[in-house]
Amino acid sequence: MYAVIRTGSKQYKVSPGDRITVEKIDMPEGKKYSFEDVVLYHDGEKVVSDPKDLSKVRVAARVIEQGRAKKVVVFKYKPKKGYHKKKGHRQELTRLEIEEVVMRKTAPRKSASPEKAESEAKAGTEKA
Repeated sequence: MYAVIRTGSKQYKVSPGDRITVEKIDMPEGKKYSFEDVVLYHDGEKVVSDPKDLSKVRVAARVIEQGRAKKVVVFKYKPKKGYHKKKGHRQELTRLEIEEVVMRKTAPRKSASPEKAESEAKAGTEKA
């Protein structure tokens, strides 16, 4: 069983027990994180790629650590012009352990938007 999730504009193929490193997710170490953007799900028998069915798939992970990648040096140089620039970049990363990949029977409920709830409340007071 595996799923393909999307995070940080990249896609990752994950199974329960996998450890992956993704772009920074702002969560403290030890907390659980659930991926909402599932692209594909395979349960061993069938492959699910329909967005309606994928809304039922849940990929749960636990944050193992927050860290940074090795420094990447960017050096720009133009010969015979005396032009050179040196810059560095360290990407912030989050290490995750995938705990479960589950397809629920029903899709999770979407909470009503605040605007909709507010408009319904106004309509109720006008009728009274």
